[in-house]
Amino acid sequence: MTVPVLSLVEFAGRPAPAPDAPLVVLGPSLGTSAASLWTGAARALPGTFRVVGWDLPGHGASVPAGEPFTMAELARGVLDAVDAQFSDERPFFYAGNSVGGCVGQQLMLDAPRRVRAAVLLGTAARVGEPSGWAERGELVATAGTPTQVVGSAQRWFAPGFIGRDAVTTTALLHDLQDADRFSYARVCEALGGFDVRERLGAVRTPVLAVAGAHDVATPPADTAHLAEATGGRAVVLPDVAHLVPAEAPLDVARLLAEHFTAHLTHESEGARA
Repeated sequence: MTVPVLSLVEFAGRPAPAPDAPLVVLGPSLGTSAASLWTGAARALPGTFRVVGWDLPGHGASVPAGEPFTMAELARGVLDAVDAQFSDERPFFYAGNSVGGCVGQQLMLDAPRRVRAAVLLGTAARVGEPSGWAERGELVATAGTPTQVVGSAQRWFAPGFIGRDAVTTTALLHDLQDADRFSYARVCEALGGFDVRERLGAVRTPVLAVAGAHDVATPPADTAHLAEATGGRAVVLPDVAHLVPAEAPLDVARLLAEHFTAHLTHESEGARA
């Protein structure tokens, strides 16, 4: 088993949490860092939560990956990173975009007691086709992540967003250019092998699935299937494409806060019963 070593990141601009504050873990999209993708939404989450993100191998604060890994091994890496920082195997709320959402699905299947509730954004039970991921991984390993900048800018953002928010888009595209090319290719391999469509009926974690209306990589139909298969709820945000937390941070923060607070309340009521 090859479990990648991942780094957790704190988000600037948030109040210091109480020691027993509920933990929220945020997962990135391929080619991005948690900080660039999630900071706007993280800052808007209530101060009653402790919020951390994690970075993919060779992205952001995480070291490059030396060996291939599966989505299950990537999910194990997230658990290891959380446990290394918090030392108590605590349950947490989870939200992830794209491959971060795939990791969320894997966590709910492999470690269901650890995930209290999940928000899965711009993702699906299978993303794309294995052959496409193999081709992209080979190209990036050979020629580097700059080969992906133009195509990613087209997929990531809804029409007009780059002009409206150049700061956010520039930071995300710099993340892509700075990502380790071999680690990016390893994530492509993991995505090519990921398909949990036949397993989602086993999920018991409360799920909210969120899609961007302009997302061509994981369109709203994929989100609807994800919600239906897990017994969850689907939401489609207008004027948003694939990087949902970056494009609609306030809407995403509201959805996360509502979903997580509702299930925190249900847990407390169950404990008192």
